[in-house]
Amino acid sequence: MIAIGLRRHDVEPSHPGEMLREVAIPACGRTKTEIAQLLGISRQSLHGILAGRQAITPDVAVRLGKLFGNGPKVWLYMQQAYDLWHAERKLAETLRGMPTLRAA
Repeated sequence: MIAIGLRRHDVEPSHPGEMLREVAIPACGRTKTEIAQLLGISRQSLHGILAGRQAITPDVAVRLGKLFGNGPKVWLYMQQAYDLWHAERKLAETLRGMPTLRAA
């Protein structure tokens, strides 16, 4: 549940593996093993993505985009949003002390 008053970037984006696990794979009626074979990746790699332990690489995004017919950008954008959200929080303290340079 999202609390009232939270800005959009305060809510953690879903890992793209969650979209695969909860929506895309069930919608196509194939097993995870079949999906891994169709993608040309190992079952272990697919399971790592589905568990959120492994990122969607550009190579995998192209494969997913072709397999599910929605193109690679949606998968890369989801991964980028997830990674950026986590990086901003991880580096927040360091960035507080870093100046922002302005052109002279």
